[in-house]
Amino acid sequence: MFELTVSDHVMIAHSFTGALFGPAQRLHGATYAVEVGFMTERLDAHGLIVDIGAAQQALAAALAPLAYQNLDELPQFAGRNTTTEVLAQYLAQSLAEAVRAGALGPSAPARVQRLAVTLRESPRAWARYEQVL
Repeated sequence: MFELTVSDHVMIAHSFTGALFGPAQRLHGATYAVEVGFMTERLDAHGLIVDIGAAQQALAAALAPLAYQNLDELPQFAGRNTTTEVLAQYLAQSLAEAVRAGALGPSAPARVQRLAVTLRESPRAWARYEQVL
C-alpha cells in the first residue's frame, strides 16, 4: 500500500461539555498539527498517488473554515464536543469529498482507497481517523 502524506496546522478555540473535561469546559485555544495520508495499492500513469499540490490545497481548504474560529459557534458542530477525535473525523470526511470530486487529480477517485487524518494536540498526544473511500 502506498501513502502520500501532507501536513498543515490550524488554531482554534472551543470548550467542552461534561465534568470529565475538567478545566477544558472553559473556553480555551488549541493549535493542532494536522496530517492527512492518502492511500492506494496502485499508482497512476505518472507514478503518483495524488497530486501533492492539490492535496496541500485540499487540506488548506478543509482547515480554512475552522481557523481562528470558536468551534462552539459553528453550526456543523452544534450540540457536539469538538474533541480531537471529532475534528479528525470531520476533516477526513471533508477530504474524502475532495477526492471523490476529483480535486486531487482526475484518476484519484478511482484509485484512492483510504485516507487518514491525524491531529496532534502535542508531541505526546494525538488522534487519528481513517476514512474508507
